[in-house]
Amino acid sequence: MKVLANDGISQSGVDALEKAGFEVITTNVAQEQLINYINESNIDVILVRSATKVRKDIIDACPSIKIIGRGGVGMDNIDVDYAREKGLHVINTPAASSSSVAELVFAHLFTGVRFLHDSNRNMALEGDSKFAQLKKAYAKGTELRGKTLGIIGFGRIGREVAKIALGVGMKVIASDKFVGKAEIKVDFYNGQFINVEIETEPIEDILKHADFITLHVPAQNDYVIGKKEIEAMRNGVGIVNAARGGVIDEVALVEALDSRKISFAGLDTFENEPTPAIKLLMSPYISLSPHIGAATGEAQDRIGTELASQIISILNAASV
Repeated sequence: MKVLANDGISQSGVDALEKAGFEVITTNVAQEQLINYINESNIDVILVRSATKVRKDIIDACPSIKIIGRGGVGMDNIDVDYAREKGLHVINTPAASSSSVAELVFAHLFTGVRFLHDSNRNMALEGDSKFAQLKKAYAKGTELRGKTLGIIGFGRIGREVAKIALGVGMKVIASDKFVGKAEIKVDFYNGQFINVEIETEPIEDILKHADFITLHVPAQNDYVIGKKEIEAMRNGVGIVNAARGGVIDEVALVEALDSRKISFAGLDTFENEPTPAIKLLMSPYISLSPHIGAATGEAQDRIGTELASQIISILNAASV
């Protein structure tokens, strides 16, 4: 059987699949050529990340496909319900990248409170001639310890963010439509741990009380954070979005940054990927990354091996 990992897969995933007798193809096929390639190559499994889309046209035109796999959490680039109606298995790896995304959230938070996103730009340009001025410009940093982090979306990634926040010494508050409370286990290097129970609150309370806000929700039809929500936030709040583009009104965000209602933002995802708005890219108040939440070697290894395990299990069961 043939597996097309169109957006790539870790070597550990390749090794596991090949050991089970699968042929793994890592050629990146252009979206418009996928149907022909899948049919000509008689592909049984297609694996994607966020770049490749598996819509109704591919599902209808490619009868050889048995499994569609998404390396990561969100599956908004796959017509999941339609595929399952047609008898296809649709799988993902919701837990594999949680730690990596959570660490990126804190990379943006630490960057924002110490102005590293802007100082890195200006030190390169003027560090040799305006060192004293730059030192003064970036001298009013903020510590995260003792501050309140509001987490909107308290699933796997939100809880991983909570673990780090608790370890840093932050107060954590959270909001989720489907989660009433969660016990967060904070592990330490020497085997010790603490458990902290967090009850979720209405989003209005998060907006009102949080010093920093991070979003961990799936793709939405409407903004989770728009102008109204920003107005309800504390003055000087920092906000991070490493979830999905389109959950924050970017026009309202830029306006709030310019007015200093929001002190800084950290963005890993954007409404218009792969061409984010120029105002976002040029803002001195935004820490930017190109949708790399799950892009660590450790996460990709976990994703690859987890996908391989699910594929092997499904197809072995089908052959019995």
